[in-house]
Amino acid sequence: MNANDVAVMGCAPAWFQVTLLLPVGASVETARRLMRDVDAAAKSVGVAVTGGHTEVTPVVQQPVVAGDMQGVARKGELVTALGAQVGNLLVCSKAAALEGTAILARTYPQDAARVLGPTKARRAARLHRRPGISIVPEALLAARMGATAMHDPTEGGVRAGLAELAYASERGLEVDLDRIPLLPETVALCTHFGVDPLGLISSGMLLATVPEEVWPSLQQAWARSGVVGQCIGRVVAGRGVRAFQAGKRIRWYWSEQDELARLFEKKTPVPTRRHAAKSRQ
Repeated sequence: MNANDVAVMGCAPAWFQVTLLLPVGASVETARRLMRDVDAAAKSVGVAVTGGHTEVTPVVQQPVVAGDMQGVARKGELVTALGAQVGNLLVCSKAAALEGTAILARTYPQDAARVLGPTKARRAARLHRRPGISIVPEALLAARMGATAMHDPTEGGVRAGLAELAYASERGLEVDLDRIPLLPETVALCTHFGVDPLGLISSGMLLATVPEEVWPSLQQAWARSGVVGQCIGRVVAGRGVRAFQAGKRIRWYWSEQDELARLFEKKTPVPTRRHAAKSRQ
């Protein structure tokens, strides 16, 4: 997500410094494994890990990884959320709630297998890897081709992401909720758990505003790189989000609380095998 935050500004992420906090009693192998994972993730988006800090502290009960990402943009080419212009199209990449779907499938594997079947449940649990939660390639393409504003919706899902983009741009957004892509696995799991897929953490989707004449070329460029793009609305005069469904305007709402947090308050997460093994020790 650090790389995504840099890429939505039109910058190619280049350098990463990581702070790794480990609980008392953590093994050296745990630190090595986490840093191997960090290094592999960084290399997958062309980033070098150039430093950081590792510490064992009683303040944490499980490993905590935090980082700082830097990139470089040419003068005058920085993309900010302030750039959206009235008349621009509002577009997105991939689908909503990819990361949230993967978390649901991994956190409640028995429910996922019952709802989706074993094969689709395993596929849903790996959505954070395929198609993945990186938006670096499509964000950099969009920036090069004239995107005026970009945002990566995370906690709070697409609903929060749209509200944040509208607020930052000081513009209105008209959004056709029926056009926001959702995978069948996402719909099935969200229906089962009674959560709103548009309020579920959505790392892996890019929201962008682009001039109307740019969109056909950008959509084709994304397709050539294996990324599906969809136009879901447009930028209009005014402030806030105006939502439409089945051709009719409906009440718009969003929440700072992600649907996962709301679900976890009601349904205790199932321990993974690793956590279960630790508890038995």
